[in-house]
Amino acid sequence: MAASVKSFLRSAKGTVSTLRAFHRTVPAAVQMNVRDALNQAMDEELERDERVFLMGEEVAQYDGAYKVSRGLWKKYGDNRIIDTPISEIGFTGIAVGAAMAGLRPICEFMTFNFSMQAIDHVINSAAKTNYMSAGLQSVPIVFRGPNGASAGVAAQHSQCFAAWYAHCPGLKVVSPWSAEDARGLMKAAIRDDNPVVFLENELMYGVAFEMSEESQSKDFTIPIGKAKVERQGTHVTLVAHSRYVSFCLDAAAVLAKEGIECEVVNMRTIRPMDIDTIEASVMKTNHLVTVEGGWPQFGVGAEICARVMEGPAFNYLDAPATRVTGVDIPMPYAKILEDNSLPQIKDIIFSVKKTLNI
Repeated sequence: MAASVKSFLRSAKGTVSTLRAFHRTVPAAVQMNVRDALNQAMDEELERDERVFLMGEEVAQYDGAYKVSRGLWKKYGDNRIIDTPISEIGFTGIAVGAAMAGLRPICEFMTFNFSMQAIDHVINSAAKTNYMSAGLQSVPIVFRGPNGASAGVAAQHSQCFAAWYAHCPGLKVVSPWSAEDARGLMKAAIRDDNPVVFLENELMYGVAFEMSEESQSKDFTIPIGKAKVERQGTHVTLVAHSRYVSFCLDAAAVLAKEGIECEVVNMRTIRPMDIDTIEASVMKTNHLVTVEGGWPQFGVGAEICARVMEGPAFNYLDAPATRVTGVDIPMPYAKILEDNSLPQIKDIIFSVKKTLNI
């Protein structure tokens, strides 16, 4: 009897030890939404470098139009978090001048559609000065805000500026998808000595993602100009940026049930483009579909297709590359027309099957 009790106790003790070990080695994954990732990245860089400051419409006392700058004004005050008048051409010029004078401004546009008011400062002043000064004058500035279509805001507030700004030498253009992208790329952009256009997406702000332990470090950055393969596949390469990475992953999940394995490449940076990662994927899958929310003419997808055609990956293609884009019209206001003006998951599935001749 005594031996049986001792045996039971030893067994129970071992079970408890195993459970404790299990709970020690498998911590709950940390989740963070894109809004908080951006907020945290700016907060840490403001704390790290006193030359960093944020300016834009409603960024301070109102905590930002989309609450991306929540709490920063209370922490850093009026000298570091600056509310501006509704005059993009005015405060963008001030921000560019401050960058030339040695500060590191973050210039927020309430939407990148409003950056058109200030595009002379972005292109002619920020992007070209380093070249025109023979490298003597750097312009370390981040232009950030929501880009592309939101919902129900019609033609003047629904444009994707990825191709617009990526066309211009002197700028770096990034377009994050996940919270980890947003955090790592924002920190890299603020630390960069070149002007960086940081294209966010309003519809992604509230989306939560799991964060790796590495990404939670204050020293975590993602190199500008480096894409990421989000899903491995063997039959076709899907290349996208920002919100449409989600669409590609959803389409890939549907197609996988039919035996079609899609490799999904998250561009993360539009300029400089990581063509090496895209080419390596195309050489593996032999098929290419690009996906973006912008217009088709002279778009991001058009540039990807041209670069693949001009490079070594062209000889590996078994079919012409296909583009999935927004429709070539100003954005309609009516929801059903808006939905039909932007790429949907079904459009990606259709293009994949067309490319694979299924």
